[in-house]
Amino acid sequence: MPRLIKKEKIFVAGSSGMVGRAICKLLNKNGFTIEKKNLLIASKRELDLTKELDVDIWLKEHKPNIVILAAAKVGGIKANNENPVKFLLENLKIQNNLIESSWRNGVNRFLFLGSSCIYPKFCQQPIKEEYLLSNYLENTNQWYAVAKISGLKLCEAFRNQYNFDAISLMPTNLYGPGDNYNLNDGHVMASLIRKFYEAKIKNHNKVVCWGTGKPMREFLFVEDFAEACLFALENWEIDYPNSPKDSSGNSLNWLNIGSDYEISIYELSRKIAKYIGYEGRIIWDNSKPDGTPRKKLDTRHINNLGWEAKTNLDCGIRKTIESFKNELHKKTIRF
Repeated sequence: MPRLIKKEKIFVAGSSGMVGRAICKLLNKNGFTIEKKNLLIASKRELDLTKELDVDIWLKEHKPNIVILAAAKVGGIKANNENPVKFLLENLKIQNNLIESSWRNGVNRFLFLGSSCIYPKFCQQPIKEEYLLSNYLENTNQWYAVAKISGLKLCEAFRNQYNFDAISLMPTNLYGPGDNYNLNDGHVMASLIRKFYEAKIKNHNKVVCWGTGKPMREFLFVEDFAEACLFALENWEIDYPNSPKDSSGNSLNWLNIGSDYEISIYELSRKIAKYIGYEGRIIWDNSKPDGTPRKKLDTRHINNLGWEAKTNLDCGIRKTIESFKNELHKKTIRF
């Protein structure tokens, strides 16, 4: 029986971010709107998720049935390296406050959104859920990874001790409309789009990219991930006999969400340059870190439940570039 019936009230924490916006857009298509009061959102000015008391008061007042935690302090390698305290502490505060307060205030179902960076740096490929904590993390994003591991484990702990219906999804590298195109703290896809577009309009004869270009990455269009979130809320019951299990037969508390392709950063840069129309040189700065050498998720469990990614990489890149240009036109992005 579908869970997302119209009388449910769904709170999307982090609705202004790329993931939160995509989820809200999909919820709107399914009849959940702010006007009908079955979709709840709150700006940072209205609700500071890092303040425990504020979160508790807000949930008591608005009484959501379902909470989706899409809020997080996120960024690329450069931002993670330069702000370890912020990436660890801010994410821990947001997660702890929302998870505990949701349990305390009778939320029926909680969805925690993590990241594939939770898995070890040199992990067997493709990466299964059970490989978590089997080895050490990648140095360049360990602070964010530790926070996300803590969040999914806190959800698991609340389920085990209090039977709180909390589930977690671990997406691969996300991209799409609404991404952060800031060169200092954006992720690889958004940063490359920004770099190549700026180089084209300013007639630069070269673009310098970080690392060697050799790392392999899997990318997932954010609208596909939004569909995975709603699909999991409606179709994944951890306590059911046919729920996804690890190799020891234990029910999984988190599922990988990814696509069916991967690409090197070098080839990705060439695709982006092609679709933007940049014809200059691409230079690789080997003094900068590569990050994890390869990160391809095993998504058989969510696939077996009936969900698969729909958007191929080329189509997704073109849509993202068009969205970036539209945001530039509206002056929501500054050079």
